[in-house]
Amino acid sequence: MEERPSRDAEIVRGAPALSARATLRALHQRLVPPESDQGWTAYLWLVYLGFFFVAWFLRPVGPLEIILGAASIVLFLALYFSAFRRRGSAALWHVAAIAALAVAWSPVNPGASVWFIFAASFAYRVGPPRTAAVVVAAVVGLAAVTAWVFQPMLAFWLPGVFVSVIIGAANIFFGEQGRRNAELRLSQSEVRRLARVAERERIARDLHDVLGHTLSLIAVKSELAERLVARDPARAREEIASIGVTARRSLAEVRETISGFHEQSLDEALEQARLALRAADVELVLERDPGIALPRCSEAMLGLVIREAVTNIIRHARARTCTLSLRRSRAGEPGGEVVIEIRDDGRGGIRGGGSGVEGMRARLESIGGALDVVAGHGGHLVARLPVGEE
Repeated sequence: MEERPSRDAEIVRGAPALSARATLRALHQRLVPPESDQGWTAYLWLVYLGFFFVAWFLRPVGPLEIILGAASIVLFLALYFSAFRRRGSAALWHVAAIAALAVAWSPVNPGASVWFIFAASFAYRVGPPRTAAVVVAAVVGLAAVTAWVFQPMLAFWLPGVFVSVIIGAANIFFGEQGRRNAELRLSQSEVRRLARVAERERIARDLHDVLGHTLSLIAVKSELAERLVARDPARAREEIASIGVTARRSLAEVRETISGFHEQSLDEALEQARLALRAADVELVLERDPGIALPRCSEAMLGLVIREAVTNIIRHARARTCTLSLRRSRAGEPGGEVVIEIRDDGRGGIRGGGSGVEGMRARLESIGGALDVVAGHGGHLVARLPVGEE
């Protein structure tokens, strides 16, 4: 019974083929770098070198000419592939060297005019389009003088002068187009990078606000429940159950935050603030203008401001009272704004410079609002949000 070759054996046999393909690809990238945007077409253009050998089929060729011709071809190929990775003055030297080969061979070989074409084709790598055009004009002028002196025939004029103009101009156009495409790709890449950074910052701010508030609330409720176990067991069980509800709601909010769909209404934010402050034995005094109606996104923004401010008061202020005022802008203030002021009578839980306050400020400024932390006894925060006149 014939034994089938194992998969490992098949991989071993295929390894030389893969290695040869990888070697060929590495050699290609060394000769024609990817940034040149030439690909395999760089080898296709070498077909035009055949014009150099046409004369050798039409007349006898001596050994010295063959040796010099082979050396010139090797030198040209070195210049040709080297030019794909050159810019500026280095590219200009390559253009000049290829044109010099054309001049050197023109007295004995009309097919040398093809090297003027190659010289003009690399002019776009010397500099901006205007500089490249000057280089093409110089190559074409040199070809015209060479033709007039050594080879005054159409077979030399046509490729050396006219085709050089066409190829040189076309490469300048495509080179400039490639440069603009590269800039566009770079710009798009930068836009995508900035979008990713902005999204990461948004998630970080949202998680800070959501988790910071919820974990603080759980900690306060836990302490309250511990104190109530002995003197009011029923209230303690109520607080423990509330901790479970808060934790489950926090989990849902984290999921919504990461997916970008977390929006809390103003009423929900105020109710959460009231419950959190109550658990921390802080009285909430709410002064709310009943005529204020806000878009959903504005309510969500103010809800995050309230949540962060209340969290700071619970954590740091040691306050007895928190006053929250929601009103329209007054005389002397910028019109068309809704103003929310949050104050506490403690030692000041709201201070500028922290990541939470800076996060609130960044959120409000992103939609044209502003945030001020007023110095004085206790904490005092003023947030403004443009909503327009009704």
